[in-house]
Amino acid sequence: MASGAALSSETGMTIDELSRRSGVTSRNIRAYQTRGLLPPPRMSGRVGFYDQGHVARLKYIASLQERGFSLAAVQALLDAWDAGRNLHEVLGFEEALTAPWSDTQPERFTAERLLELFPETVQDPSLLFRAIDLGLLVVVEDCGELEAPDPRLIGIGAGLVAAGIPLGAALDEYERVVRDAARIAERFVKLFEDHVWERFVAAGLPPEQLAGVTDALQRVRPLAAKTMDAALAHAMEQAVAASAVRQAARFLPGARAQDT
Repeated sequence: MASGAALSSETGMTIDELSRRSGVTSRNIRAYQTRGLLPPPRMSGRVGFYDQGHVARLKYIASLQERGFSLAAVQALLDAWDAGRNLHEVLGFEEALTAPWSDTQPERFTAERLLELFPETVQDPSLLFRAIDLGLLVVVEDCGELEAPDPRLIGIGAGLVAAGIPLGAALDEYERVVRDAARIAERFVKLFEDHVWERFVAAGLPPEQLAGVTDALQRVRPLAAKTMDAALAHAMEQAVAASAVRQAARFLPGARAQDT
């Protein structure tokens, strides 16, 4: 006999599974269905099964509410959005829009492990509190552990510290990188808006073009990351080479006299 997990993956999610996956209570899911905000599930007997499109719609609703839209405004927007369009394609676009950019899972760290990775926090606990303020770590209530939403960043920080860079300096640089990344992300989003989305809007949001817009969005997502990876690699090569020249010049005969 197939396990419950296998059965769920083949047929879809129950309302309780959808609630866990989306972070929306079962009560609110039912309320959204009643209001027409959420498409009904596929019924198998008396059990309704949901899919990733429903997860995407719930995340989309949550993102609109976080931006100050009332539930009535969200409903008006979604009604206009759904009107005359194939629901499967609409949910496909919303899934592409709300899909996470990384499949990295959170990881928990004991206080002892963090002290081992970052010895400076023994003498200066404020560094640990600063990491919490920056969102690198989240306090897990009643278990004495901290959770890293993206453990890769903890590994990077530990690597920098192991290389001899003070934790405070690494946190300073993380703040700068976040600000730079936000500006770069805005530019890539604007590229999509200006050259794909606005053209779609100007055409009257024709249903037959929605699949193409979704495909364009899915193409842009990995290309943004690949662009930054390639550009940073090239910039690092140049910066390291320039540093090597500067440091070598310090020890050349007459270099100190020329600097004065």
